[in-house]
Amino acid sequence: MTSLSPTEIQVRLVSLNADGAHPWRYEDGKLHKEFVFSDFVAAFGFMTRAALVAERQNHHPDWSNVYNRVVVGLSTHDVSGVSDADFRLAGEFDALFEPHPPGTSPLVAGTPADVA
Repeated sequence: MTSLSPTEIQVRLVSLNADGAHPWRYEDGKLHKEFVFSDFVAAFGFMTRAALVAERQNHHPDWSNVYNRVVVGLSTHDVSGVSDADFRLAGEFDALFEPHPPGTSPLVAGTPADVA
């Protein structure tokens, strides 16, 4: 496995971000994205599903969670940069993303709709 060049990363980001909504970006030597959910339970559920995918790929993200937000950073420590593995995992995380999973309420003015 090798580290991708900045040019290769930019080309792959165009493909990864084809839907245009909430794009991944390359920053500080990592792929970064912030996922926003309807509430904490939805965010934590995403992290649980994403953890299983990451474990299966033996490729683990740098991430954090605060309430309804999950911030993800992907890089490959073995190559000290971004690799194919990071783009594969980013695509998997995008496929798992459901901002309003069944049983949750979308946000209304920053407050769960069932509380507003």
